[in-house]
This record gives sequence, structure tokens and C-alpha cells, in this order.
Amino acid sequence: MGQEHSNRNHTHNNVNQEHSHDHDHSHGGENTKLFVGFSLIMFFIGVLLTNILKLDWFINNQPLRLTWYIVAYLPVGFPVLKEAFKLAKKGDFFNEFTLMSVATIGAFCIGEHAEGVAVMIFYTIGEIFQESAVNKAKGNIKALLDIRPNQATVLRDGKYQIMSPEEVGIGEIIQVKVGEKIPLDGELLTEKGSFNTSALTGESKPSTYTKGEVVLTGMINLQNVIEVKTTKRYEDSSLAKILEMVQEASARKATTELYIRKFAKIYTPIVFFLAVVLTILPYFILGQEYQFTTWLERALVFLVISCPCALVISVPLGYFGGIGAASKNGILFKGSNYLELMAKLDIVVMDKTGTLTEGIFKVQEVKSTINQEEFTTIVAAIEKQSTHPIAKAIVEAFPTTKVALNVHEISGKGLSGVINEQTILVGNTALLKQFNINYPEDIDMIVESIVVVAIEKKYIGYITIADQIKPDAKQAIAKMKAMGIQKTVMLSGDKNTITKKVAKEVDIDIAIGGLLPEGKVKELEKLKAANTTKSIAFVGDGINDAPVLALSDVGIAMGGLGSDAAIETADVVIQTDQPTKIAVAMHIGRETRKIVIQNISLALIVKIIVLILGAGGIATMWEAVFADVGVALLAILNAVRIQKMKFQ
Repeated sequence: MGQEHSNRNHTHNNVNQEHSHDHDHSHGGENTKLFVGFSLIMFFIGVLLTNILKLDWFINNQPLRLTWYIVAYLPVGFPVLKEAFKLAKKGDFFNEFTLMSVATIGAFCIGEHAEGVAVMIFYTIGEIFQESAVNKAKGNIKALLDIRPNQATVLRDGKYQIMSPEEVGIGEIIQVKVGEKIPLDGELLTEKGSFNTSALTGESKPSTYTKGEVVLTGMINLQNVIEVKTTKRYEDSSLAKILEMVQEASARKATTELYIRKFAKIYTPIVFFLAVVLTILPYFILGQEYQFTTWLERALVFLVISCPCALVISVPLGYFGGIGAASKNGILFKGSNYLELMAKLDIVVMDKTGTLTEGIFKVQEVKSTINQEEFTTIVAAIEKQSTHPIAKAIVEAFPTTKVALNVHEISGKGLSGVINEQTILVGNTALLKQFNINYPEDIDMIVESIVVVAIEKKYIGYITIADQIKPDAKQAIAKMKAMGIQKTVMLSGDKNTITKKVAKEVDIDIAIGGLLPEGKVKELEKLKAANTTKSIAFVGDGINDAPVLALSDVGIAMGGLGSDAAIETADVVIQTDQPTKIAVAMHIGRETRKIVIQNISLALIVKIIVLILGAGGIATMWEAVFADVGVALLAILNAVRIQKMKFQ
């Protein structure tokens, strides 16, 4: 299952405390831009006087040139020198700040003043771009979800008062006007309401809710004033939990990201050592021909090129982008490690009810030996007094005002009641067998859930009821298979015949029905034991599937909107009820991984080429600046790309 999975609930770093480098890179925002602007002007004037106008009074005046470039250097160089000094005091000498400080001060020492200033200016510009890109990626994640209403209109002492949602208790009545966001989770008291749920689900079409249904924090009221009775405190609301989850997501690192950080920690001291070797070793080889300044310059170029910035920044930035793009599509990842795992899935195991089917029973067929309308009225009159989902489906399909008397339940078999002084039996075939009532044999062959009916101990017909398969279920399985999923499995608590029928309709490879939650766990354990090298995801509704969600490599909760159990247990929460979003989550994971690999490859290839050229004296400080800052900027632009992509 992997180390990162077992630690899923133990990391609680706020997204704002997280930065993609191990050190503080904040550059003071506007002030930094002013300092860079000042340094750039001084630098370009210096270059203009030296290289274009070629003015002797500037070129030949060494103290003036040195002072000019020191003044240009300090606004951008001082923060870096200060950070290098702070880290050196803690015993950390091998970091990018020290790299840049040594390289630029060394450039000044050998008379390469302009180059020293250029390196520091472009390094700072690169850092500003990096910081802005990271903040934008994090901002996108938060903006998609941070839709917290900042006030609630509460009914207290017979009048409405405006207050903070945090101050509202459970069971209080709140009023929400048109265009306002619902401030707390609660039960709708108004007959009907239409809401925009896009911030929670990524779905743009309005949703209609009726009296008694639960509405959630962050939904926008689209028509008439509504009243809601609160069922949760603000801090326990679904939105607050989702926000907390996304904020913690950036703290859970992907393996690639952790590897790159370790690599940077080993790589930087090696680069320092090689730079020293590059300066000193030629003395023993060249003897009299050895020129210290030439080899020192090459070593400084080597140091500038080898700054690991592009690598260290572009990897987490790619993952931030992926988490943001997923949030936009109504998919919440609990960490970048799950983005990476979604990209490498081999087997997808699914629950049936609520995942691939609607979880809502509908009447399929009515067969009767008497008038059909009379038949359905009799059945509905009896079923009206039951709370069973099948009974509800029949009453919804055939509403009636007829009243049945003496209705009582016969445990596990059905109901008995009296209509027009006739005894009616409504239930399963076991009920008819108990009363020795004969019925057609082909009824036992029917796959769907069935309700058989008898009047005065005589069979008169049946009604079949089935759960509806979601419209996009078949397409979802086809998409997963097209993306290389090797095996699809369905585990269900429903009877085996129904499970196999649904699996056949949507083209699932293996289907096992009649399972209790612990049975699902056993089946998943068997599957894992038989496929030790494969990555397995389980998709469920997050409520009764908590043990299997926790056991899989990636636990995916469907329709997680409003389900606390889903948000708590799953690694990935799909906030709508669309199974096709599983393929979308895989697609986002793969695109993110592709971008991260592109960035690592680009940074390493360019740096290795320029390192070799630098050591050979072919690449100068200018190429070194491109290799460091240019590659970092290209990597940033590539990483930001994912937020513009469309995922269907």
C-alpha cells in the first residue's frame, strides 16, 4: 500500500506554511520589484557606457566602475547574502544562496562586475516568477474552494440578526436571500429551492432541492428567499472539511518530489567540491601555463549553472497545478502522492449501489391477472405503510388515497393487510410459500427485486423493481479500459444475479455480489495478494465502504458532497455522482506526471550541457544565467500549463 498511504491522516501542515524550497524565499513583493527595477537600470546604464558608448572616463576609472556595480548589486544581492549567512550559522553551507553568493562575489573579485550583477538580478527575477507562480497555483486551489460566506442572517427573539457563521448554533433558523451563499449546512424549511452548487461540485447546472432535504455551506441560492434549519456548526460543515483537506494536500508529497529534494541536498555539496577541483586541479596538469583567474571564472560559471532551483521549484509547482485543475473539475486530491498513484493505476474495484447505479429504486415491470390500475392501487395502499426503499419506489410510481387496514409486517418476507374486507399479501416469494400459495415458476428466474401479490390466498401478479444504472457508467468503464486499466471489478452487497447483470451491462470484468462490508475487505485482500506489484483503487460511496477505501492503494469516494465519511476516509473525493470523473482524475494525474517529468528532463539536460561547456571554458556567465534562470522560467511556464487544460 505504500508508506505515504499509511500516513494519510497524520500530516496537518497548512498550505500557507508550505513552500516548495526548504528555505525562506519570500522576496517582499513590491519592494523586491522596485529593487530589481533599480538594479536593472543601473546595470543597463553600466553596460551602455562600457560596451555601446565606450566612454573612456567610465571604462578606465576602475574605482568608479566598481562602485557603480556594487550599488547595482546590493539591492538584489543583499537579501541573498543575508539568507546564505543565516543558513551558514545553522551549519547549512550547501544551498542555492551560498552558490549564488560565492559565484557573484567571485565574479567581482576577477573583475567581471557586470556579469556578477547580471547573475544576481536574473536569479532574483527567476525567484519572483517562481514565487508568483506558486502563489497563483495555491491561490487557484483556494479560490475554487474558499467560498465561505462571511455572514449569516439568523432568527433570534422573533427578528433576523446578521452575524458570523461561526456564532450560529445547531437547530437555529437562518434566512438566505437570492444570490447569497448558504452559510451553514442545514435542512431546507422552504417548500423548494434552486441552487448553484458549482463551487462544491464543479457542475454548472442549477440543482433543485425540496423541503426536508439537506443543503450545504457554499451553495448559492438562485430563486426566492429561503429558510434553513442548521444541522451542523460551521467548523463541522462539509465545506470547512473540504477546505482543510485541500489546504493539507500540498503537505503530502509525491515520491518524485521527495526524491528531487533529496537529490538537491546531495547534488549541491558535490557541485561545490567540483568547482574547487576545477579551480585547483588544472594547476597540477598545466604547470606554468596555469592561469588562476581563467579557471576561477570557469568554476564560478560552473556554480551558477548548477543551482538546483529549476528542479526544486518546478516539481511541486506541477503538483500544485494538478491539484488545482482537479478541484476545478470537482475532484479533490488529499495530496500530490495520490495524483502520482492515480497516474499509475492497474486495477479499479467498484461498489455497485450509488457508484455505478443511482441508488434510487424504480418500478420496471407490472404483471397482473386483474385490472392493472386496480392492482397497483391495492399494492400501493399496503406499501404506503412501509419505510422500505422498495415500498417507497412503488408508492412514488403509483400514488393512491386508498387506505389499507390492519397492515402488519411479516419479518423478512413482506406485509399483510386488509382492503375491502379482503386479506392482501404483498412481499417476496417466501411470503407466498409460507401461506402455501402457488405462483408461476418463471417468477423464480427473474433477476430484479420482485414484489409478488396475493388476494385471499390467490396469486394475482407481481411488480419488479430495479436500481437505475447511471447514464455514464458504461462510458466510464470504457474510458478506464482505454486508459490502460487492466482489470475492472465490482463488489456489491446486492444479490449476486443483480450484480452480475449490472456488470455485464456496463462491461465490468469480474463481479461478486451478496457481500457484507467485511466480505468486500476479504475480496480486496485476495485481489491484492494475487496482484502484489499492481496498484489498486477502490471506488465507493464512502459511507459503508470505509474499510475497503482505507485498504486500497487509492480510496476514491463518489458523490462525496455532504458525506463526512467520504471526506475522512478517501484519498480522492469525486464531488459529483459521475463515474466518468474516475477517468478524468486518472487523466489529470497522468498529465501532471508528464509535466513533472518534462521539467526534470529539461532542467537536467540543459544544465549538464552547459556545465560541460562551462568547465571547458566555452560557456560564459551569460550562458550560465540562461541555464539557471531561463530553465527555471521555462519549467514554471510548463507547470502552469495544466491549469489551462480541458479535461473531459
